[in-house]
Amino acid sequence: MKEKKAVFIYSQQLGKYSYPPDCPFNLSRTPRLHKILNSMGLLSGNNISQIAPHKPGREVLEMFHTSRYLDALQNAAKGKFDIEALHMGIGSPDCPVFGDMYKCSVLAAGATLAGAEAILKNEADIAFNPSGGFHHASPEHAAGFCYINDVALACLVLANASKKVLYLDIDVHHGDGVQNLFYNRKDVMTISFHQNGRTLFPGTGFEDEIGIGKGQGYCVNVPLPIDTYDEAYFKAYKQIVPPLLKSYDPDVIVFELGTDTLAGDPLANLKLTNNTYADIIYDLLSFDKPILATGGGGYNIDNTVRAWALAWSVLSGCDRENQHHNIGLGGVMLESTDWFGGLRDRQLAITDQQRQSVTKEIDTTIRAVKKNIFHFHGI
Repeated sequence: MKEKKAVFIYSQQLGKYSYPPDCPFNLSRTPRLHKILNSMGLLSGNNISQIAPHKPGREVLEMFHTSRYLDALQNAAKGKFDIEALHMGIGSPDCPVFGDMYKCSVLAAGATLAGAEAILKNEADIAFNPSGGFHHASPEHAAGFCYINDVALACLVLANASKKVLYLDIDVHHGDGVQNLFYNRKDVMTISFHQNGRTLFPGTGFEDEIGIGKGQGYCVNVPLPIDTYDEAYFKAYKQIVPPLLKSYDPDVIVFELGTDTLAGDPLANLKLTNNTYADIIYDLLSFDKPILATGGGGYNIDNTVRAWALAWSVLSGCDRENQHHNIGLGGVMLESTDWFGGLRDRQLAITDQQRQSVTKEIDTTIRAVKKNIFHFHGI
């Protein structure tokens, strides 16, 4: 496999923004990640570069969001808040109003769009914007800490450039905003692995949500039971994603890398370690497709930063080059005494009861997805 050009997208300005102190969504993750990657030498090399995002124009944002909604976001950020904005989800408990709300959301979207542009210009094979991944926002509604849907916009930009896109979302929450946009289209296949909507927000993303019209069979949902662990999760991934990826043969992969599937996340109930993320990325890289990766959820900050550092090390090829050199650095660089085994998490013990209950439910889900989806693709 040829050496891939990897681009890390970062802005010091994004690191200066913050949600209100009582909001679980913490923007300090990205500057902490950037500092650690710099310290470990993971942002330098012949194939690695950094780029800064630019604020996208209003016409770009209106490819997905309505003008009325964008006006309401801007006005609310300036203190001009009304009942119409509240009906759009602005000012709800999970989408609070704060002064930098609009600027922050637009620049985060600009970072993901910069990655898409770098791929379209053949300036990058891999692009990673850890400040992105706001997959819940809809054209006229904020939800789940998301105001502007950067990943939906990026998929649109790529599709409008005649690229066939596979959108893979492994955030613990269903990627509803992106799914809804492409539900009747086949130029963007959406695949979402998430905690079952019966037990977690947003309450959607079931196996029978498969798209409509031209999009039928191009929307794939893999709801997962509480306590899903590495082996079970990766089994579901391997049974579903590689066959579809091979059959669909996309031009580019857009990859939402939320880390709220990790054990210990305060807002969800899965039990993964970051080793599963590395395994998935290695598999995606084997298909030799450009990858635009973003962040997403992740509410245990230390775990999220380490997981994204590991993800970047694999995406950029540094994991193979430095796997011995970096042993022991993860815990030290993260100033954590929890685990000194490097960037990779320790393996977690699985109980017999957990294995039995999770395996049974995941096997049922795999069968349902294959039955509902695979025949559309000759699998």
